[in-house]
Amino acid sequence: MPPESLDSKLQVNFNSNEREYSHAVGVKSIHAQFPPKPTLPRACRDRKITTRLQICLSGSSPQEAPGTMDNDEPLEPETTEETGTQATPHSSDETLYCEAEAAPASDKGKPTRESSETDLEIEDTEKYFTTGQKELYMEACKLVGVVPVSYFIRNMEESYMNLNHHGLGPHGTKAIAIALVSNTTLITLELADNSIMEDGIMSLVEMLQENYYLQELNISDNALGFEGAKVISEFLQKNSSSLVSLQLSGNKFKDQSAELLCQALSANYRIREMDLSHNEFCDKDGEFLGSMLALNVGLQTLDLSWNHLSSRAAVSLSNGLRSNVTLKTLDISMNGFGNEGAAALGEVLKSNSSLAYLDVSNNDIGNEGIIKLSKGLEFNECLRTLKLFLNPMNMDGAVSLIMSIKKNPRSKMENLDISHVMVSEQFVKFLDGVYAVHPQLDVVYKAIQGLSAKKSIIQYPNPMKLIQSYADQNKIKVLDFFKSLTPTGMMKMPVSEFLKAMIQQNKIPLNRFQIRELIKRLDDKNGNVNFSVLEVVRP
Repeated sequence: MPPESLDSKLQVNFNSNEREYSHAVGVKSIHAQFPPKPTLPRACRDRKITTRLQICLSGSSPQEAPGTMDNDEPLEPETTEETGTQATPHSSDETLYCEAEAAPASDKGKPTRESSETDLEIEDTEKYFTTGQKELYMEACKLVGVVPVSYFIRNMEESYMNLNHHGLGPHGTKAIAIALVSNTTLITLELADNSIMEDGIMSLVEMLQENYYLQELNISDNALGFEGAKVISEFLQKNSSSLVSLQLSGNKFKDQSAELLCQALSANYRIREMDLSHNEFCDKDGEFLGSMLALNVGLQTLDLSWNHLSSRAAVSLSNGLRSNVTLKTLDISMNGFGNEGAAALGEVLKSNSSLAYLDVSNNDIGNEGIIKLSKGLEFNECLRTLKLFLNPMNMDGAVSLIMSIKKNPRSKMENLDISHVMVSEQFVKFLDGVYAVHPQLDVVYKAIQGLSAKKSIIQYPNPMKLIQSYADQNKIKVLDFFKSLTPTGMMKMPVSEFLKAMIQQNKIPLNRFQIRELIKRLDDKNGNVNFSVLEVVRP
């Protein structure tokens, strides 16, 4: 169908320094019945789709698109004449306007007429809707002067889109945002390392306020700085999108950016996962982060690794954690909390009832800090994973950790990572006593002094061969043995439950080194072991 025969219009006004021009192109009419769930973007009402993406390049607020009223109804009736429409010149603001109106669906038995004005009807309405978006994207690329991304075109119907390292820039990002305004399939969008800058962020947040399907967005490593943080903060304060996961790693955020983002997150209740790693937050920003944690009621996962947070920031964060009841995962590795910060965290762990995963790796915490942190483990009833890798501790600190867990009969600890620490045979004996009380616990250390890690593994038989031998003797399949470990015979089970079940079963005697090897082989990287790989893999 030639462009001039298409019903709807995409009108663009552009003012660049000394020249101003307008352009109008056609966009295919879309006649589709949308699925009732999830709720469509608010721009879709009564089988009429009207979408707008207004981007202000001059810094002033967007103006109303031509030919529309406040209720998004056209001022003039649609026409089927195959003639182009000239756009009325506007101010220096750039306004992108797309309207597509769906006609009433015809009867299923009605034959299709082959003409340029025929209403296209197909059963897969969602696929047809995406087809219209492809044409819209191609036209948007022409208007902003960028080459279309073939990968984006091929995957518009998918739920996951990886556009990392594509060199999109602000204009390429704008074209993609236009196409995604009415997309109903994409859930996760990766846009890391694309130099999208402030204008690209503005395009994305305008899109997110119309698209109620996109839930996860990665815009890491785009050097957004303070101006980008300002746009994102204004967006987060509105609580107007379905976004639940936002990755902002490596964007050169400093003091002012931290303050804005924390103010926004204090009021935001939609974001569940936030990645602020690899930025430049310092002790002063720790105060903003602590205040945010005390007020936020939505965050469940927060990544603050690879920043410049030291003991003062650790104290501020700990104060915020005292009041927080929703955060489950906290990664503060690769900072500088020191012994003072570890002591503050230990006090929080005594009363915190939500945190299940805590990564404090490489934070310059010595034995003194580890011992104070261990005090919290004597009372904590919710923490399951504690990572202390690359802290300057030795076996004395390691002993204090496992003995604190042993003293706590209500401890839920499953994983303790001290994989850089050399331990003694006496430590291993202590650990066996802890395992007797908490069979779900798995402590990872480097090796036993005087015995290399390689030798400690070689001296035990291959666990899969032992299981295969047992299966052959009892004339069963290896898969049947593993499925018998689950109450319902499922093909998957959580790693912690698998560890506990393998220790408690008495059919095949295996130690923790052998069980750990099994976990490495069966781990699906999502916290579960998956037995389905055993259907095709032999020991």
